[in-house]
Amino acid sequence: MSYLDPRSGQTSGDDTSVPAPYYYGVPGDIGDPYAADRHAGDPYAGDPYAGGPAGQGYEPAWHADEPPAQAAPIQPQFLAPDRQAPDRQAPDAQAPDAQAPDRQAIAPDPNAEPSRRGPGKRRAGAKGRPKGNRAGRNLPAAIAVGVSLVLVVLASLMVWPPAFLGVIAVAGSAGIWEMTRALKATGADAPLVPLLAGGLLITGLAWYDGPDALLLGLAVTILASVIWRLADGVAAFRRDLTASVLTAVYVPFLLSFGVLVQLPDASGNGRWRVLCTLLAVVLSDTGGYAFGVFLGRHKMAPTISPGKTWEGFAGSICAAAIGSALLLYFLLGIPAYWGLLFGAVISIVAVIGDLAESMLKRDLGVKDMSNLLPGHGGVMDRLDSILFAVPTAYLLFALIAAN
Repeated sequence: MSYLDPRSGQTSGDDTSVPAPYYYGVPGDIGDPYAADRHAGDPYAGDPYAGGPAGQGYEPAWHADEPPAQAAPIQPQFLAPDRQAPDRQAPDAQAPDAQAPDRQAIAPDPNAEPSRRGPGKRRAGAKGRPKGNRAGRNLPAAIAVGVSLVLVVLASLMVWPPAFLGVIAVAGSAGIWEMTRALKATGADAPLVPLLAGGLLITGLAWYDGPDALLLGLAVTILASVIWRLADGVAAFRRDLTASVLTAVYVPFLLSFGVLVQLPDASGNGRWRVLCTLLAVVLSDTGGYAFGVFLGRHKMAPTISPGKTWEGFAGSICAAAIGSALLLYFLLGIPAYWGLLFGAVISIVAVIGDLAESMLKRDLGVKDMSNLLPGHGGVMDRLDSILFAVPTAYLLFALIAAN
């Protein structure tokens, strides 16, 4: 029988007749004559994990049929005495409280409410920002100022109609100041004093003597501005003449047509005519904004006012026409077709007035004419549409009265 056959009782190299020099790591009857030389100067002597004869830096051999022996822990030489490594224990020798936790006990509860995420950088940073809309306006201040202006106008029209003359005078004076201040960016220096005095004169003459006196007040204002600048020389006159005429015509002259709309029956239908004109402008702005936001696709004047679209322009006309038809019919007894025409025309000129001031501000390199009205900018930023609307309303009411 071959010695490779397992039935022979022994395997290759397993001669039991020869005494093994090491039996389970313990020296046998035949010693190792070279043990002293082999282990002399061994740096790992005494290391129980280096292997070899026990007591000479080696660990006895371990076989699968024997229980694992408890090895002495290693104490590294480089650690301080108070920082010695902890005793190593087998996994089954650990304390009960050191066992791994039960996975079922720490499993998430599917019915528990999800925890809210703490404030991150983006969320925490948003708390410190001032509240406002996307355009950077202070929305609460804008609403408060807008409501205040509406209440002032309504009180002047309903409580004591002559007080509306004071509202026109104050708004015109603020507009003149903003215009002269903004036009300095072009190098022009329109005289403020004669323009302010002329603006008050234009408004007062329009109240007491109608359209003819309005034209007379405009002529006097321009003449006074010219004389004021001639005192500084011909160069100053040439430089500031255009700015003076523009300011006198654009602000007090056009705005004083609101006084003419209220006349001759200021306490009767005159206040309703003014109210219908102002509400038509408001409806035009509101309709244009709503249609532009939801339907706006085609830019109307991208180089002048990028936010305006043709769809918004159509919404302005529709809203102003429908609203004016109802207002003129119920407040003034004017047929609806006249109201539709009135609202449509007012909307068109209001948009033109808005574009005109946008072009002026773009040429001057300013965003707002001033900061007198928080959340709105300047007074001229609120009068841009009204300045073109009130002269048109005066002509339209004259046309309606004639027919």
